[in-house]
Amino acid sequence: MMRKADVFMHDIHAGVLEETAPQSACRFTYDAKYDGPPVSLTIPVRPGPYEFDAFPPFLEGLLPEGYNLEALLRAMKIDRNDLFSQLLAVGMDMVGAVTVRETE
Repeated sequence: MMRKADVFMHDIHAGVLEETAPQSACRFTYDAKYDGPPVSLTIPVRPGPYEFDAFPPFLEGLLPEGYNLEALLRAMKIDRNDLFSQLLAVGMDMVGAVTVRETE
Protein backbone atom coordinates (compact mmCIF):
# COMPACT_ATOMS: atom_id res chain seq x y z
CA MET A 1 0.00 0.00 0.00
CA MET A 2 1.36 3.38 -0.97
CA ARG A 3 1.65 6.02 1.71
CA LYS A 4 0.00 9.43 1.76
CA ALA A 5 0.80 12.61 3.65
CA ASP A 6 -1.12 15.84 4.14
CA VAL A 7 0.96 18.91 3.33
CA PHE A 8 0.26 22.17 5.16
CA MET A 9 1.38 25.72 4.41
CA HIS A 10 1.25 27.97 7.50
CA ASP A 11 -0.97 25.30 9.16
CA ILE A 12 -3.50 25.41 6.29
CA HIS A 13 -4.06 22.17 4.36
CA ALA A 14 -2.43 22.75 0.97
CA GLY A 15 -2.55 19.31 -0.58
CA VAL A 16 -1.65 15.62 -0.49
CA LEU A 17 1.63 13.90 -1.26
CA GLU A 18 1.24 10.28 -2.40
CA GLU A 19 3.94 7.69 -2.87
CA THR A 20 3.26 6.14 -6.29
CA ALA A 21 6.26 3.74 -6.31
CA PRO A 22 8.08 2.45 -3.22
CA GLN A 23 10.91 4.77 -2.15
CA SER A 24 10.89 6.72 -5.41
CA ALA A 25 8.00 8.20 -7.38
CA CYS A 26 5.50 10.62 -5.82
CA ARG A 27 2.47 12.70 -6.76
CA PHE A 28 1.53 16.02 -5.17
CA THR A 29 -1.96 17.42 -5.65
CA TYR A 30 -3.15 20.73 -4.26
CA ASP A 31 -6.41 20.73 -2.29
CA ALA A 32 -9.18 22.11 -4.53
CA LYS A 33 -10.11 24.64 -1.81
CA TYR A 34 -6.55 25.85 -1.20
CA ASP A 35 -5.95 29.46 -2.25
CA GLY A 36 -2.75 30.30 -0.38
CA PRO A 37 0.83 30.63 -1.57
CA PRO A 38 2.49 27.67 -3.32
CA VAL A 39 4.32 25.14 -1.14
CA SER A 40 7.34 25.83 -3.38
CA LEU A 41 8.06 28.38 -6.10
CA THR A 42 8.74 25.42 -8.41
CA ILE A 43 5.22 24.03 -7.79
CA PRO A 44 2.66 26.78 -8.48
CA VAL A 45 -0.90 26.22 -7.26
CA ARG A 46 -2.94 24.50 -9.99
CA PRO A 47 -5.81 22.01 -10.20
CA GLY A 48 -3.88 19.06 -11.65
CA PRO A 49 -1.35 16.81 -9.91
CA TYR A 50 2.42 17.10 -10.10
CA GLU A 51 4.18 13.80 -10.86
CA PHE A 52 7.74 13.21 -9.65
CA ASP A 53 9.97 10.33 -10.80
CA ALA A 54 11.94 10.75 -7.57
CA PHE A 55 11.23 12.22 -4.16
CA PRO A 56 10.17 15.89 -4.67
CA PRO A 57 13.28 18.12 -4.39
CA PHE A 58 11.39 20.86 -2.52
CA LEU A 59 10.60 18.38 0.27
CA GLU A 60 13.97 16.61 0.19
CA GLY A 61 15.56 19.99 0.93
CA LEU A 62 13.61 20.15 4.21
CA LEU A 63 14.93 16.82 5.50
CA PRO A 64 17.70 16.65 8.12
CA GLU A 65 21.32 16.19 7.08
CA GLY A 66 24.57 15.13 8.69
CA TYR A 67 24.45 14.35 12.39
CA ASN A 68 20.70 15.06 12.65
CA LEU A 69 19.97 12.65 9.80
CA GLU A 70 22.14 9.91 11.33
CA ALA A 71 20.38 10.34 14.69
CA LEU A 72 16.95 10.17 13.03
CA LEU A 73 17.81 7.04 11.03
CA ARG A 74 19.08 5.26 14.17
CA ALA A 75 16.30 6.40 16.51
CA MET A 76 13.43 5.64 14.14
CA LYS A 77 15.08 2.66 12.37
CA ILE A 78 14.49 4.27 8.97
CA ASP A 79 16.32 3.24 5.80
CA ARG A 80 18.62 5.99 4.48
CA ASN A 81 16.90 5.78 1.06
CA ASP A 82 13.36 5.96 2.45
CA LEU A 83 12.85 9.71 2.16
CA PHE A 84 9.08 9.40 2.59
CA SER A 85 9.54 7.84 6.05
CA GLN A 86 12.10 10.51 6.93
CA LEU A 87 9.60 13.19 5.89
CA LEU A 88 6.83 11.64 8.00
CA ALA A 89 9.19 11.43 11.00
CA VAL A 90 10.16 15.13 10.94
CA GLY A 91 7.19 16.58 9.04
CA MET A 92 5.62 18.51 11.90
CA ASP A 93 8.98 19.98 13.00
CA MET A 94 10.55 21.35 9.82
CA VAL A 95 12.13 24.73 9.17
CA GLY A 96 9.86 27.10 7.26
CA ALA A 97 6.15 27.32 6.50
CA VAL A 98 5.61 23.77 5.20
CA THR A 99 4.65 20.94 7.55
CA VAL A 100 3.66 17.37 6.73
CA ARG A 101 1.57 14.79 8.58
CA GLU A 102 0.76 11.23 7.60
CA THR A 103 -2.78 10.97 6.24
CA GLU A 104 -5.03 9.09 8.68
